Amino acid sequence: MTKETKKWWEGMAKYYQEECKIPIDIHYGPGSPNEKELKLLGNLKGKNILEIGCGGAQCGIAMAKQGAKVTGIDISKEQLNFAKELAKKNKVKIKFIQGDIRDLKPIKSNSQDIVFSAFALHYVDNLSKCFKEVYRVLKKNGIFVFSFDHPFSRVIDSKNLKVKESYFKTGKITKVFSDKTKKFVRYTYKLSDLHNTLVDWGFIVEKLIEPDSRKKYSYDPWYGLWDYTPKLLKMIPPTIIFKARK
Repeated sequence: MTKETKKWWEGMAKYYQEECKIPIDIHYGPGSPNEKELKLLGNLKGKNILEIGCGGAQCGIAMAKQGAKVTGIDISKEQLNFAKELAKKNKVKIKFIQGDIRDLKPIKSNSQDIVFSAFALHYVDNLSKCFKEVYRVLKKNGIFVFSFDHPFSRVIDSKNLKVKESYFKTGKITKVFSDKTKKFVRYTYKLSDLHNTLVDWGFIVEKLIEPDSRKKYSYDPWYGLWDYTPKLLKMIPPTIIFKARK
């Protein structure tokens, strides 16, 4: 994850958390059911779980409440400060690490039952490095479950539903706001990039889920925010979910 990504989240973490009011829940992204409905992780009691790009740790806290031993890693100090306070408020213990999720050095090899990530991997400029590290820290038969912004949704204009750019245009995208200090950087990938990078590092892809975003889920804090308009969500899912096994 780049210095630009870190700078963005150090400046925007407070605003983001206040705007979204994300519930304590294992969520996967806009327009998606939660874990209670999808049942991708199984029984979490006693499991070692690493959440990469944990942000405010709403997912990690929900996991810890179910008896998991959770570690959360994020590049942003401000996000982690929020996460620590939220974990304390919810009376759970989580180990938090500030770091780049392309490099999981603080995590021992073959130590995690589950690696989880909700809508954070589009900030990674090198998925291969990240997936290699995830594979290293997972135990044999451990699972990697992550959600990503659906590669198809990014090419559709949320207002007029017309194609605004080529699906084949991948890589770095930068959005500069009127306040020049606020530069939002993300990285785009094709669906095949996500799948094939997992396979290249030895993962077996068990499930690929495209949630039915035509339905409004009561616990979805992003519904109607930014580009996640009801109009777009009725046409194409903004979220895609992978479940892979080592």
